[in-house]
Amino acid sequence: MLGEIFGSKDEFKLRFIEIDSITKNLKKIRERSHGLWLVFAFFAVWEALPRLGIIDPIFLPTFSETIITLINLAMSGKLFVHIWASLQRSMIGFVLAVLVAVPLGFLMGWYNSFERYTDLFVQSLRNTSTFALLPIFLLFLGLGEASKIAIVFYGATWHLLINTISGVKNVDPIYIKAAKSMGISDKDLFRKIILPASTPSIVSGARLGAKTALLVVIAAEMIGAKSGLGYFVQNAQFNFMIPEMFAGILTLSILGLILNYLLVWIEKKATYWKGDIDQAILG
Repeated sequence: MLGEIFGSKDEFKLRFIEIDSITKNLKKIRERSHGLWLVFAFFAVWEALPRLGIIDPIFLPTFSETIITLINLAMSGKLFVHIWASLQRSMIGFVLAVLVAVPLGFLMGWYNSFERYTDLFVQSLRNTSTFALLPIFLLFLGLGEASKIAIVFYGATWHLLINTISGVKNVDPIYIKAAKSMGISDKDLFRKIILPASTPSIVSGARLGAKTALLVVIAAEMIGAKSGLGYFVQNAQFNFMIPEMFAGILTLSILGLILNYLLVWIEKKATYWKGDIDQAILG
């Protein structure tokens, strides 16, 4: 009977796998949609507060007005100019941070003597506020692109560096001893043991570093820039264009949300061998 409906046994297995995959995807969508009601409640309160006169609409436009303003800014192309400026600066700074912090993290994590000489200097820099150093970057590098990319690089470096060091140091010693007992070379030890085992920690550091890059570039644009979302929000505030200001802030929230889920997806792909890491301890 099943053969008549589904065809051959192989076809039946393929259809079963497809149905199982669809079911799992629907389950994931349903699980992730549980928190939507809280988001909708927040937007409903936002809409209600100015309409009911609880907050003056001059200072807090309704959510619907903010969305309309956001759509108009997007359709005019004005908003995308600032989005691209911010993303470009943050991406360049973040990539430079990856190129410097990850190799340095491997060196500090693998060679104890190298870490002893560099740790004090690195920890001193890491514990100095990025935003406190922003005027110094502007003073030496000016108001151009160099200062903004440099401050993004500085801010994004530390999560990557510390997580890389931690990832290398936390590699199970049993794996290293077993590999050395089989006469593995240092090159293969790094490539086959150290790098794969430390990847989850590095990816987690990259996730935090990318978020920091976006936050830092917004602050830098508020102080010295003529483009970017930070400049856009502050300029709207100074000119009392409140709907535009809230539209810019909402755009930042949307970008942060997209960035977060993109990095979560990358983290899952990079650590697929760990299985499902989304499950909480108590379910």
